[in-house]
Amino acid sequence: MNQTMLRVHGLHKSFGGVTAVRDVSFEALLGQVVAIIGPNGAGKTTLFNMISGVFPPDDGEIWLNGRRLDGLPPHKVARLGVARTFQNVQLFGNMTVLENVKMGRYRHERTNLIAAALGATHREEERTYRAAMQRLKRVGLADKADLLAPNLPLGEQRLLELARALAAEPRLLLLDEPTAGLNAVETIRLAATISRIRANNVTVLLVEHYMNLVMSVADRVVVLNYGEKLAEGRPEEVQNDPRVIEAYLGQENGHGNANRNRR
Repeated sequence: MNQTMLRVHGLHKSFGGVTAVRDVSFEALLGQVVAIIGPNGAGKTTLFNMISGVFPPDDGEIWLNGRRLDGLPPHKVARLGVARTFQNVQLFGNMTVLENVKMGRYRHERTNLIAAALGATHREEERTYRAAMQRLKRVGLADKADLLAPNLPLGEQRLLELARALAAEPRLLLLDEPTAGLNAVETIRLAATISRIRANNVTVLLVEHYMNLVMSVADRVVVLNYGEKLAEGRPEEVQNDPRVIEAYLGQENGHGNANRNRR
């Protein structure tokens, strides 16, 4: 459990002269949940985009289980074991719930998508179906498998996106504000799902404004402010850090005010 799965060192990214991320470094161990928190505009999603290959960093290094990621395109990063969800849900709108999850699974099959669609690989298609249904059961959407994805409420669309990411069997899972649009029951279900993911030795990076979730599932918390790392430590350490309270959690106290910052 002390194996380093992700190592981020000295990441820097600017857009048109505006620095979004400046000299950010941290590590995440195998099976660890690391939360990335900070005010809106702190650089959290930019950090995710660099790790997943959407943006190349201007400087710095990203290592996944000893393999260097920075500079690789997103599809190569994904093949090395990185999956993610997005702040704004991104699903295949013309596909069913089940088909969306199967798309996450196909990168693990030996044959290509066209061959599978033509029915040339019945055995692999059956394996893909079983794996996809297992992920849908994990997030509580198995009974919605045949619905078109856009017909789900927003909260269930987020859970579907998580199921699709899990279908890729990632080593590193990036969750970008996963509770946005979820009701209380769905949020509880999400927390339990994250705990099960961690128990399967998947490393999770979590960007989230809802501090109750962060404090209940995170092993460590990294705080960003204006693109720089302000603090890092165990949840209770960060929650009581005066710099974090002033910059993000609220000056009155570091426990209840964080919920007001949720987008």
